[in-house]
Amino acid sequence: MEFFRIGRTIPFMRHAVVLNIISFVTFLAAVFFIATRGFHLSIEFTGGTVMEVNYTQSAPIEKVRSVVSDLGYTDFQVQNFGTTRDVMIRLPLIAGQSSAAQSDTVLKALKTADSSVELRRVEFVGPQVGRELVENGLLALFFVVLGIVVYLAIRFEWKFAIAGVLANLHDVIIILGFFAFFGWEFSLSVLAGVLAVLGYSVNESVVIMDRIRENFRKERDLSVAEVINGAITQTISRTIITHGSTQMMVMSMLIFGGPTLHYFALALTIGIWFGIYSSVFVAAAIAMWLGIKRQDLIKPIKVKTEDTEETYTID
Repeated sequence: MEFFRIGRTIPFMRHAVVLNIISFVTFLAAVFFIATRGFHLSIEFTGGTVMEVNYTQSAPIEKVRSVVSDLGYTDFQVQNFGTTRDVMIRLPLIAGQSSAAQSDTVLKALKTADSSVELRRVEFVGPQVGRELVENGLLALFFVVLGIVVYLAIRFEWKFAIAGVLANLHDVIIILGFFAFFGWEFSLSVLAGVLAVLGYSVNESVVIMDRIRENFRKERDLSVAEVINGAITQTISRTIITHGSTQMMVMSMLIFGGPTLHYFALALTIGIWFGIYSSVFVAAAIAMWLGIKRQDLIKPIKVKTEDTEETYTID
């Protein structure tokens, strides 16, 4: 399916060196900020107080957020769960104050705004649980990356596989760098967004690599750079349709999803745009610099005769 077809091949690889230098500098900056600033972890990782309250009618979520914010909390979460009348409030740990004291203060403020609110449950989430979430999250990220490495190694020639892995790691590190630099809250939903970007980005790389492999079979007289340029140009329409429709959905979450989905949608937005960039300028360029050629993708077939063994390349 295509919205349009470009008749002239765009020379993407002409600017590959400059763009990859910029990309490398951005990658190093992201690593620097991750190492020096770290992440603003949500209470899911650091521990805190979890309150469940119930309203007789649909809960005024924005009003609840306003009440909690007026108490001086900046790092908190308010969201519906189960029904529209049930609300879960997550509060960060405060030195010298117990979970019971926190919940009493918040409940008193909520009752002042709406006397129908009832407390259903209060639970303390300790730092130990937070550490387990961090470890499990890192394990999930590791196994996703490992799965992608194995998939690319089986699906493609090793030069393409290395290029695809580096491009995907490039996307993840830059997303994490944004969160470290700006101090955005890093929660389980953001981690889910990062994992989603990994799969999303590798799909774009696979589409371009498949088209490069097809063009190597069809275009015998073109240079490697020209084959890659042609493959990227031919997939532009598909890229616009896929990423454009996805970005519209993500933008709706970013604008209308509220605080609960804000950083999840933000991570996806960064990942979508850098996924396009890395697939075109990072993965393709690295494969070109690793020396990908027609003979790598079209394996020779050995034919034995009575006197000798000859090798032919079958198109």
